[in-house]
Amino acid sequence: MSTLEIAKNPTGDAICFETDPSRYRHMKLEIDGPIARIKLDVQENEGLRPGYELKLNSYDLSVDIELADAVNRLRFEHPEVGAVVIASAREGVFSAGANIFMLGSSTHAFKVNFCKFTNETRLAIEDATENSGQVYVAAINGTASGGGYELPLACKEIYLVDDRKSAVALPEVPYLGVLAGTGGLTRLADKRKIRRDRADICATLAEGIKGKRAVEWGLVDAVIPSSRFEAEVDSRARRIAGTGHADRRGIALEPLDPEVSADGVRYRHVRLALEPHSRVARLEVCVPDSLPRVPEDPASAGAGWFPLRAFREIDDALLRLRFNHPEIGLVLITTRGRIENLLDLDNQLVQHRNHWFVNEVVQHMKRVLKRLDVTAKSFFSVIEAGSCFAGSLFELAIASDRAYMLDADGVAVALSEMNTGPLPMGNGLTRLQSRFLGAPDQIARIPRGQALQASDAQQHGLVTAAIDGLDWEDEIRLAVEERASLSPDALTGLESNLRFAGPETMETKIFGRLSAWQNWIFQRPNAVGPRGALTTYGQPQGAEFDWRRT
Repeated sequence: MSTLEIAKNPTGDAICFETDPSRYRHMKLEIDGPIARIKLDVQENEGLRPGYELKLNSYDLSVDIELADAVNRLRFEHPEVGAVVIASAREGVFSAGANIFMLGSSTHAFKVNFCKFTNETRLAIEDATENSGQVYVAAINGTASGGGYELPLACKEIYLVDDRKSAVALPEVPYLGVLAGTGGLTRLADKRKIRRDRADICATLAEGIKGKRAVEWGLVDAVIPSSRFEAEVDSRARRIAGTGHADRRGIALEPLDPEVSADGVRYRHVRLALEPHSRVARLEVCVPDSLPRVPEDPASAGAGWFPLRAFREIDDALLRLRFNHPEIGLVLITTRGRIENLLDLDNQLVQHRNHWFVNEVVQHMKRVLKRLDVTAKSFFSVIEAGSCFAGSLFELAIASDRAYMLDADGVAVALSEMNTGPLPMGNGLTRLQSRFLGAPDQIARIPRGQALQASDAQQHGLVTAAIDGLDWEDEIRLAVEERASLSPDALTGLESNLRFAGPETMETKIFGRLSAWQNWIFQRPNAVGPRGALTTYGQPQGAEFDWRRT
């Protein structure tokens, strides 16, 4: 069985984003008390598709899916871990980064979505360090190049072997005519605060920087001789981890096992319906009629607990939409259930937030909503009879580009404390704060914990439009048809500009620059034309550039 379980189905070759350590092909996950080790051991012939070999621990999406799973699984299944060491299982090489021949043979949409996914994985590493007490340490026991260095840049501490040949490098500009696509340049400047001129040299020096110079410039935290490398990294990791989090007992993440058909994907709580002829999908979240109370030991609720299970399903659906259904341009979000059930659940999440398991569930919800924020699809929320846009699920409505609400008896929305802090966007603000950036006092006037009818929701600025029953179907149909008729390229730019009002952060810079730079550079002849740098890499003839600046 392959890592990704790529199976033929009526919708084409679909990528599955579920895996677990028993199916890893490219890395080893080891648990040693309070220490976890992720060892890269990429198998050359086990890539996502034929046509390239993953030499020198270079990676494609199949590798990063395993890494993303390991990072998330450590938080839920091994919460006792206090430090995570990322290393290479191979002597003399850490990672050569994203496989160049994979990039050269991929569609433009795949390349950009690949970079986006790897960015999200690295941000999850930083989030685990900050919010889960699992500090990531990079042990670079050989050259780390391109994405192979960007992965250590996501770690809290970076240690490089001092063997006179191992270096760290970001060679995308000189080698490929593109950029370090998974946040490398932004992390040099914003996270490690490397001086601008030194960062400029690092990003244009193909062979990279090694030894004491790498330490002096801040590219790594220390260099360690080969004879002491493993022992000193282990000692440092143990000092960081201490006794770990011995009071935490993890839970097993159950497989999602959705039903996949030509018409969509069906999970336990989520339905993804596809309408490729109209370029529209419908994403529905269904809240059970009864939700159990948080038990005395919250972790005993397990992986089937609604907020964890449902948001894992939403996450999987978003990834499938990105990679398997690029023709879908608009996603209509609907919900089903009782508002009071969601409000009661949210109160429990807030009350038990200090418990490690509840905290991890909330952190996971936050990351899934962030993934929605940066997904290159239009999102319209449709609030109608039977909807349950309340509290944490109301985040789906205010994360959407528009929210339409039926003005009829029994149709309501509601806010909870989950809307006012626990689920921030990448800009550090809540979605309410981002929505009311010009009128921050408005937020305090919106009632919490009570159902708001359409007129009240519109008065408080929570929905785009409240529409009466006579006009409902026609208004929604016209809005959908209009959106689906617009340029997908223009809409991606429009949405990226409008979704992140307010302060700039390292995270918003990474995704903003990814959308602007990579969407542009990955299509330019200097990179992907017949004589572009990415096209001619590894061939006798070099790249030919159009030297005009634009």
